[in-house]
Amino acid sequence: GAEVRTIRAQDLWQQIGEAAWASADPGLQFHDTINEWHTCPEDGPIVASNPCSEYMFLNDTACNLASVNLLKFMDEEGAFDTDGFTKACSILTIALEISVGMASYPSKDIADRSWRYRTLGLGFANLGGLLMSAALPYDSDEGRATAGAISALMQGVAYRTSAQMAARVGAFDRFDANREHALRVLRNHRAALGHHAYEQLTVEPQPLIADMVPFEGLADSASLALQQAVELSEQHGLRNAQVTAIAPTGTIGLLMDCDTTGVEPDYALVKFKQLVGGGTVKIINQSVPRALKRLGYSQAEVADIKTYALGRGTLEGSPVISFDDLRDEGFSDKQIDAIEEALRTAFDVSYVFTREVLGESFMRGTLGFNDAQLEQSGYRTLRDLGFTDEDVHRANLYCCGTMTLEGAPHLKMDHLAVFDCAAPCGRLGSRALSVAAHIDMMAAVQPFVSGAISKTVNLPNRATVHHCLEAYRSAHELGLKAVALYRDGSKLSQPLSSLFAAVDDLDVEEMIDLPQGERGRVFAERVVEKIVERTPGRRKLPDRRKGYIQKATVGGHKVYLHTGEFEDGELGEIFLDMHKEGAAFRSLMNNFAIAISLGLQYGVPLEEFVDAYLFTRFEPAGPVRGNDRIKNATSILDYIFRELAISYLGRADLGHVPEQDG
Repeated sequence: GAEVRTIRAQDLWQQIGEAAWASADPGLQFHDTINEWHTCPEDGPIVASNPCSEYMFLNDTACNLASVNLLKFMDEEGAFDTDGFTKACSILTIALEISVGMASYPSKDIADRSWRYRTLGLGFANLGGLLMSAALPYDSDEGRATAGAISALMQGVAYRTSAQMAARVGAFDRFDANREHALRVLRNHRAALGHHAYEQLTVEPQPLIADMVPFEGLADSASLALQQAVELSEQHGLRNAQVTAIAPTGTIGLLMDCDTTGVEPDYALVKFKQLVGGGTVKIINQSVPRALKRLGYSQAEVADIKTYALGRGTLEGSPVISFDDLRDEGFSDKQIDAIEEALRTAFDVSYVFTREVLGESFMRGTLGFNDAQLEQSGYRTLRDLGFTDEDVHRANLYCCGTMTLEGAPHLKMDHLAVFDCAAPCGRLGSRALSVAAHIDMMAAVQPFVSGAISKTVNLPNRATVHHCLEAYRSAHELGLKAVALYRDGSKLSQPLSSLFAAVDDLDVEEMIDLPQGERGRVFAERVVEKIVERTPGRRKLPDRRKGYIQKATVGGHKVYLHTGEFEDGELGEIFLDMHKEGAAFRSLMNNFAIAISLGLQYGVPLEEFVDAYLFTRFEPAGPVRGNDRIKNATSILDYIFRELAISYLGRADLGHVPEQDG
């Protein structure tokens, strides 16, 4: 409890904004709001969350998560199956309650406290898909009201079911000690419907506007469920201290075939889907044709719009770079067939004009290419064949599509908002949801969630530190418990700025005039050329090199990490030695170290390896002994790259013990 040091709040606030702008960290959690919605404050404050920030409760507790695919409850006519959703939420609440006693916990304390509070994490996925399928813009009063009503119904049903279980088997162990707080929080959930006053809240959320909910009976069912939950909990208590949390649903969203995750909008209208038997297929978000049908477009018009976005998947009949044009350049049917096959899943036509597709003998013999041309990009190959940037652009639109609906035939301007995504889509897209659209949607859902919402608020690359701070401020003022920001490109902002300076032949004025998607392609081409030109081959390590040896034990297994440095002190190689491991595992780790070393010497940034291998999970794992800064690791690789990041990148945040504490 002693005062350590004093800092100016404004300075800290500015540092938070600058860090978020530069690296998308940190996310913020609002301690006051979190604890005013805390059902068990008699047992201590909530001071943290799980990493994704949806589960917020007392230390040493855990909850199991379950999410519902919302789109499964919308029928072909566009109606929402309120009764089916209600039953699903009730059944899942019971299943989650059963899982409390069946789950495995990492420690005795967590098992004991989780048993006593019995927190649950019921949530949903595919909200963005549901809204688009219903032809409701994500950034609209109707979209937010729909999200709020669905969340309210889920919360009401879950708490009602919890109270019903309490009537049969008893309330959670600490309910009586926290009774008034738990019931007050539940009444505040009900108050968010707009019919009752909030109690003891510093920030009062905007209430649900029931008249804006387009699905018949949804708002009424939510109101009834929350009212019954309040009444039953007053009589019988609650079986669970919390019942809902909106998880990111990244993995289970894929398994449930969701177009979108959690409360997120869609990120892109066109996606590349991995096939079970191998390969990929380019598909349009399935919510798009459903929305177009709902908006009244004919089958033929929908087909034209899809072709505009997806392209034709072939250069047959293309106005430029057609198969006839290629035959004039000496391409045989063999090369044409190979190009046709590769184009089915290509993001860009230039990607298929490479040695891997065309064949080395053809490129040398027929096209007369030299060694350097064999290694160049497909874009450069097309340029060497005499095609212009405009030709490549037009062929792309014909074959690979625009990957956006902006400018699509038949589509009315008034309908574009239905298809807005988190970022501009495709080569020509410029529309994207605003920062306020993300935060307002979270604000519509948060009053009806026990925990919080795991979601990313997307900012454009041009956003400033001020915009980041305004987003944080708005999130708090609207009653969110937590918020995380991501400015487009922020994870690579510094490397890109230095690369941009190196591309001295880049015409900035020309770049500004290009569509956003084309800017990225042209910039990438020029940057890659310069990187290849200025850093050829492998960087040589000095014969006598500096470095260090770090001995540690990870999960009971000894690990020796040896490093070697370039003359400027940058990491250039690593060696790994593990004692008392099987020969196969030791050999695998040795060869892994060689592969990493080669990558470092050929110019792969250490940051990329750190991002790739941090938090990987496999045995051996567990407590770390012998390292002053790292005390736990999820795998050998997690430990190695934590150590390297701390030592060579200054990533003190990855250590568990501050440097000055040893």
